[in-house]
Amino acid sequence: MFRRFMLCALAAAMAIVLAPMGSRAADPKLQELQRDVASLQEQVRLLKESQDKQLAALTVLVQQALDTSNRSNTGVAVIQNNLQQSLKDLESKVVTPVTGLGARLDGMDQDLRALQQSVTDLNGMMGKLQQQMTDLNNAMKILQTPPPPPPSAATGSGDAAAAAVPETPSISAQELYANANRDRGSKKYDLALQEYQQYLKWYGNTDLAANAQYYIGDIHRQQKNFDQAVQDFDTVLEKYSENNKTPDALFSKGMVLKSLSRLTESHSEFLELIKRYPRNDLASQACDQLKSMGYNCPVAKVPAKTTKKK
Repeated sequence: MFRRFMLCALAAAMAIVLAPMGSRAADPKLQELQRDVASLQEQVRLLKESQDKQLAALTVLVQQALDTSNRSNTGVAVIQNNLQQSLKDLESKVVTPVTGLGARLDGMDQDLRALQQSVTDLNGMMGKLQQQMTDLNNAMKILQTPPPPPPSAATGSGDAAAAAVPETPSISAQELYANANRDRGSKKYDLALQEYQQYLKWYGNTDLAANAQYYIGDIHRQQKNFDQAVQDFDTVLEKYSENNKTPDALFSKGMVLKSLSRLTESHSEFLELIKRYPRNDLASQACDQLKSMGYNCPVAKVPAKTTKKK
């Protein structure tokens, strides 16, 4: 708009300048106007020079800005490239060792399992060695003990079964336990009872001691000596807690109490069995006994096969 105005003014001034000379000399106002036009022309020239200078300066600034932008883009590209390279280097330095460490940890886990198995096997060997040492010590005691006097002719077989247990063992733990099981299976209850009592006296700290105590109670149950059987099963539950005969002792005690018409106590024993050993085969039998006595039975899990020491 300003440039158009200046062009119009310049055109008017040129028209006045080109007017006839006679009329300009005759009119002082025209001369004054000519001076104004000349002054305006000078201002236009100066303004044009100023605009050219400013445009040149602006061009320089724009070029500098473009150069700066290009340098910035180049710097950003360099930084991005360096960052990507640093990340790759870091990945190669960290990921590979971590992968190796994971493999080593897996190997250590396998070694630990193998070590645990070795310790378990060693414990089993130590247990067998301890049993052999016990048998050896008992054999030494037998050799050092003078032989007992021969029994009198008046002593009957019943008295021999009821005789007191000798102070020193005269047979190994394995053989004594096997003899007691064999006699119990043959229903030689008095002889089996004596042998189990001998086993508890001589080898009461072995793994099969709880079994021997349980079978003493079972023999008393077979002989209808229910009160003594209850005491025997209590000994299994109290003296040999959490052994492989605990479920059997709970069930057998419940059955003996049921035979004694002590149904409330029998109910408690069956419930304890189901609660502590829901996957044992005896849990379902205990449930049947509860139903036969008129009690509700808790829902038990599917019984799993259990391995018992005989």
